[in-house]
Formats: sequence, structure tokens, C-alpha cells
Amino acid sequence: MLRAGPEHTRMPVQPSNAVLQEAAEWYALLRAGQATPKETAGWSEWLLRSSEHQTAWEYVEGISRSFTALQDIPNPLSAAQGLLDANERVRHRRRAFACIGGLVGAGLLGLSTWRRAAGLLSGWAADYSSKVGEQKDIMLADATRVWLNTATALNVDYAGATRRIELVAGEVFIETGKDAGRSFVVDSGHGSMRALGTRFNVRRGADDTVLSVYGGAVEVKPHASERRIVVQAGQALRFSRAALGALTAADPAHQSWRRGLLVARDIPLRQIVEELRRYRSGHIGVDDDVADLQVYGSFPVLDAERCLAMLATVLPIHVSRMSSWWLNIESKR
Repeated sequence: MLRAGPEHTRMPVQPSNAVLQEAAEWYALLRAGQATPKETAGWSEWLLRSSEHQTAWEYVEGISRSFTALQDIPNPLSAAQGLLDANERVRHRRRAFACIGGLVGAGLLGLSTWRRAAGLLSGWAADYSSKVGEQKDIMLADATRVWLNTATALNVDYAGATRRIELVAGEVFIETGKDAGRSFVVDSGHGSMRALGTRFNVRRGADDTVLSVYGGAVEVKPHASERRIVVQAGQALRFSRAALGALTAADPAHQSWRRGLLVARDIPLRQIVEELRRYRSGHIGVDDDVADLQVYGSFPVLDAERCLAMLATVLPIHVSRMSSWWLNIESKR
């Protein structure tokens, strides 16, 4: 059962959904080769208007480097200078948007996934990996059980005196096997986590790692600090290369994904969308006027379409589809 609830938490800053929509529409128009000189100048003026526009453009442009419409402009940014009619609205953008579908399907992910692309490139050569929208359950030589969440990559090194796992990208849940002679260490790039006979979840982000412990304990040491802390069962810790955050209660949601569930406990809709982006190729946007609606319930995280349908039955929202790969959640009118 889903319901609206009180205000909870705020998501990381990124280009607004409206700006991402504008960037995608500009890209579609220019990529389709239908832009007039006035429209091309309008795009250039739009791009120069703010750093947020430029970040959003880089996100969309990253889908394809074969953007022939822009290659015809020697210096498209400076071309915007002095053009008096640069603010004209684009007439063909929505009609041209369909052409982006194939490009999006080839590589457009949610913004957070895009930021993890460098890690996933390394993941292609990792010992174990999962694709976007895929989860895996593996058993290591010492009977350690590891669940890989969506878009995850890790390396395993059991050759030395320490059993070591390198989390290259993504998220894992680990139940450690017994080996009295060797310690068990997970390295996330931000620090090392030494398990003390335990069940725990590790999620690696671009700037920090979140550890949630559900059994036993885990000792954490950031790579650029001499501080150490032991995280007990029922506790969670966010840490970077140089700093340890405050201990908090472990979120049950960080272990429920192994059962294919996304558990929401009075969190904003924007956070639900952020999670769904991790599991689905394509873009899911959410308008600001509904992004802070609070949600409570359990969702089948590997079925984004079903999740969105469930949300639409209990919240005043509508899911619009500009293409099969570009969805937007807006207020129900």
C-alpha cells in the first residue's frame, strides 16, 4: 500500500528536469538536421546562458559523438555572439524528438548512472559484473556469498594472506564465509572495510561509499585518513577518501534489493526516480511540482514500468512518454 507522507530528505543537486528536457529537445532538432540558422543560433544562445545548460547538454551529447549538424559549425559557441533573434522557440523540437530514441537506447542512462560510466568501463574487465537492470548471486571459494546489484563490477583476490574484494562500481551485499587464518577486506576506492564475521551492504558512489551492517561488525578506514571506526550491526556509515560521516541506523532498503524490492519509507518521489534510473536504460525525469511528494511502499525494482504504474494509482501524477526511452513524471491534469 502506498501513501503520501511528510517531508524527508533532499537529493543531490543536478540539472533540473526541465533543463534536461530542453537539452534533449535541442539535441533532437540538431541531430535530425532540421534546424534553421535561426534555430541553431538559438541553441548556441541557450547553451551559453548558464552552466546548468552546459552540464545538461554534456549529458545528452554524451550519447553520440557523431553529431553532424554541429560539425558543420566551426565554432558554434562563438557563433551565438551578436545574434539578435536567438530566443526564438524551436518549432520542430517535439516532432524531431523521435529520432533520439535509437541513440538513447544505445547508451542513455539516468544522470547518476552516467556519472558512474568511468567505473563501469573498468568493470568490463572485472572478475564479476552485472548489467544495468541485472542482479547476480555468486559464491566464492571460501563460501562467501556476494549479491551484485544493477550495473556493478568487482574484482576478487584470494591469493595472499587477506581475502580482498575491490568494488569497482555499483553495490554489493556480502555474507562472509569462515576462514580463521585470513581477514576479509572490501575496498571501494574511498576506503577499506574489514569484516568481523558479518552481513553487510556496500554501495559505491562517485564521491563516497555507504556501508550498512546487518550482522556482526565492519571496521572502516578511509584511504586518506588514519581514523578508523567499527560499524556495528544495525548501523550505517557514509565515508569519503578523507572523512568519516556520522553513524546512522541501517536502512532495511539496502538489503531488500536482493529480493528485487525497492522499499520506500516516506521518501520523496525524486528519490524513487533516482533509484529507478539505476535499473533502467533510458531517461526518467520528474517535474519539480511533484518531485517532493512523499511515498511509502514496496516496489518491484527490476520492473520500472510496473513501479511507475503503481505510483500513478496513488499519487496525483501522470507518466508521459516522449519516446520509448524518455519518460517524464508530471502533475496529473
